Amino acid sequence: MSARDLTSSPLGRRRFLQLGGLGAAALGGGGLLAACGGSPSGTSSSSGLGTLGIQLSWIKNIEFAGEYFADAKGYYTQAGFSGVNLIAGGSAGTSAEAAVATGKALMGLSSPTLTAPAILQGAQLKTIASTYQKNPFCILSIDSDPIPTVQAMKGKKIGVQSGGNTTIFKGLLKANGMSESDVTIVPVQYDPTVVTTGEVAGYMAYTTNEPILLRKKGFKPVQFLFADYNLPFVAETMVVGQSSIDHDRAKLKALLVAEIKGWTDAVASPSQAANHAVTDYGKDQNLSMDEQTAEAVAQNGLVVSPEAIKNGLFTLSDALIADNIKALANMGVDITADKLFDLSLLKEVYQENPGLISSFAAAAGSATTPGK
Repeated sequence: MSARDLTSSPLGRRRFLQLGGLGAAALGGGGLLAACGGSPSGTSSSSGLGTLGIQLSWIKNIEFAGEYFADAKGYYTQAGFSGVNLIAGGSAGTSAEAAVATGKALMGLSSPTLTAPAILQGAQLKTIASTYQKNPFCILSIDSDPIPTVQAMKGKKIGVQSGGNTTIFKGLLKANGMSESDVTIVPVQYDPTVVTTGEVAGYMAYTTNEPILLRKKGFKPVQFLFADYNLPFVAETMVVGQSSIDHDRAKLKALLVAEIKGWTDAVASPSQAANHAVTDYGKDQNLSMDEQTAEAVAQNGLVVSPEAIKNGLFTLSDALIADNIKALANMGVDITADKLFDLSLLKEVYQENPGLISSFAAAAGSATTPGK
């Protein structure tokens, strides 16, 4: 695989767009703030809950395996929706915050690093669940010059993409009592081969993507997760409008039931998840079956957690929420938990459907996850 191939990898070149972009970009500009009271896509009709709109955070690849299962197995229609529109994101796509604010989608997939700034700018939004219990950011190195811990970065050249990723990396340093003078930050693009040529010793990457690409090229990757070093913000969070929480709780709870069922299946079967991505939903993306399968396995390590197994998929403990608020503060975003999160709908769903918890625990127990 050439450097060009690595650069064009979907997960590689989207970080700034999805998790790193802080500020007005989350809403595509301040003008959308006035639209935050708009009617969400999927307005109820006489036939049920209507068509469901979901704004994805990126192109249709393995990252949305749970949504593919929920559609393919009819979980959305069983929940009362007449159909679903999975709206692809991308470099020119709409953010989750903008899609929900303007009524294009009932729910969007995003990250606290995008949603929190939007809320602070006036958007009436809330995070009601989180697919990833850990964010995928890591520092990637190779075994000839390994960086296995955050402290091991001292004195090293670290490749970091400009913009929001640099903000997040500086937050990692601050959260671990380090200063920018402890490392040399080298601006890089979305091509991890710089770590194999010696241009940098470490590279800011996605644990579900670039380590897999380098391993396929014959290198032995070494990595540590930001989430394991005091920057544990969650990712692929489910963002909805406050008006939907106030006036369409039944619809949101129906959506959550379908999502839980879909992601339970996705965790249980990484190979089928990859098949959905490669041959159906993302067939126009020329995805690799081997790579998507490997990423599905790695992704399970972000979705499955002791909290999720015990209390249900997508749940966040009070401690994890507090850690997210602290992590955002380390990146200069000051917000309170009650302004960003509302997990009351998810709690109601599990109270009304306790079998969903045991089903996910069984799926997680049989799943292929890193290290198993």
